[in-house]
Amino acid sequence: MFSITVRDHLMIAHSFRGEVFGPAQRLHGATFLVDATFRRAELDDDNIVVDIGLATQELGAVVSALNYRNLDNEPDFKNTNTSTEFLAKVVADRLAERVHAGALGEGAHGLSGITVTLHESHIAWASYERAL
Repeated sequence: MFSITVRDHLMIAHSFRGEVFGPAQRLHGATFLVDATFRRAELDDDNIVVDIGLATQELGAVVSALNYRNLDNEPDFKNTNTSTEFLAKVVADRLAERVHAGALGEGAHGLSGITVTLHESHIAWASYERAL
């Protein structure tokens, strides 16, 4: 399996509901490094996984729609604990929509999957992996 990974960052504010979250139940900020890994079994006709420039551009577009937002106020996330794991899935699903819409070029239709990893710090991160 071949893969490429592109990176961006995301800064949000949010709060959680539930005792399991302790002090994070209060409004707080979070900054994530966001890695998006694109996979395919065989390289395309140009011997690449996907156009790395387009992958970077589309990850940036997905992240920018969330960046500098209080997710508690976003209609898409009403009554939702926007955990790191949940947000990794949101980013992966939005990237998949862009792949299917052709935003990453025709070669991207040969991709088999995407994994998105949100790094909360140098010692903790969460990922979501999905097929295309």
